Formats: sequence, C-alpha cells, structure tokens
Amino acid sequence: MARYTEAKCRICRREGAKLFLKGDRCYTDKCAYERRPYAPGQHGRIRKKMSDYAIQLREKQKTRRMYGILEGQFRAYFQRADMKTGVTGENLLSFLERRMDNVIYRLGFANSRNQARQLVRHGIFTLNGRRVTIPSMQVKVGDVIEVRERNRQSPIILEAQQVIARRGCPAWLEVDGEKLKGKVNALPTREDVQFPINEQLIVELYSK
Repeated sequence: MARYTEAKCRICRREGAKLFLKGDRCYTDKCAYERRPYAPGQHGRIRKKMSDYAIQLREKQKTRRMYGILEGQFRAYFQRADMKTGVTGENLLSFLERRMDNVIYRLGFANSRNQARQLVRHGIFTLNGRRVTIPSMQVKVGDVIEVRERNRQSPIILEAQQVIARRGCPAWLEVDGEKLKGKVNALPTREDVQFPINEQLIVELYSK
C-alpha cells in the first residue's frame, strides 16, 4: 500500500496549518511549522496568488492529510457522504471522525493518528469484545473500545493514561483512563470537529 515516507512536518508547512501529525511535539517549540511557517522548498517564502481551484485543492489536501488517508479512500468517503441524506460536507467529516484510528486518537489512547493506526493494525484494541485490526472501520453509537488485557502494560499504553488526563476527549465519546476503555455515546456533529476545515470548498472541488 502506498504511504508517505518523508518528513511529516513538511506536510504542515505545505498546507499552511498545524495538522498535529506528530502528537505532543506539535505543541512544543520544536514544531517545524512554528519555526518556519512557510511552504518547504527553494521558493517557499514567495507568496503566490491562488486560484479558486487551488484554494479548494489545498483544503481537500489539508483535510485528507490530517486524517492520514489516500486520495482514493477520501473520494470514496465523499461519494458515500454525497449519497447520504443531509449536508454532504458534514456527512464527510462525520465519516472521517468515525474511523477507528481517529477514535483511538480522540480517546487519547495514542499520541497521533499515525500512531493510532499502527496500534489498531497490531490488534491492541477490541471493539465490543472482539479484536480489531482495521483502522478504517466505522464505529457506531454504543460501541465500546478497550485495550486488550495482554497489552495494558505496554509503554505506549501506559503513556496514554497521561495523554487522556491532559487532552480529554470530545463530547460524543466517553473514556475511562483507569480501565483503558472508551465508548461512543453519539455520532460526531460539525461542532465536534475542532480543527478549522472549510468542508464546503471540498464539496465544490468534487462537484466540478
């Protein structure tokens, strides 16, 4: 499967926004975007006038890269969101938020979405009592996510308890840091997506 292997901080600089791809490091002075808040490359400092298409494209790329998914997957999410009743842009964000790897990150069991994806693939979590290894799996209301008993002493999981206490979790989720268990209490709404995303630009891009 294709994957990005270059420096993740270059992505944030390219998109002109912090995407928090490196977890807690993004909150420190070591964050590359804080030190060099311009596009990477020889001509990164030059300001260019962007066309409407370029603005829409950058918004789509920013959102896709933040959730760490490929173009084909992202387009498939958009098609599902477009067919579903309701506002297409909000449906799209709901599908992205309900990905298993994103839920693990939101619960605080991982320091970044990339780390969450690795942990899910390694089978560290259970969904409603069953071991799960698919990061793209969609959670539903009432689903219970829990760290497997055999993995609870892992250094990454032990660190997660500190992340949970420091970061908290969105209102549509519930987490028990001591038991390393989380629950989906509701479907995510537009207000639950705290990162500044203009989903209407993405809808306009794919509607051309």
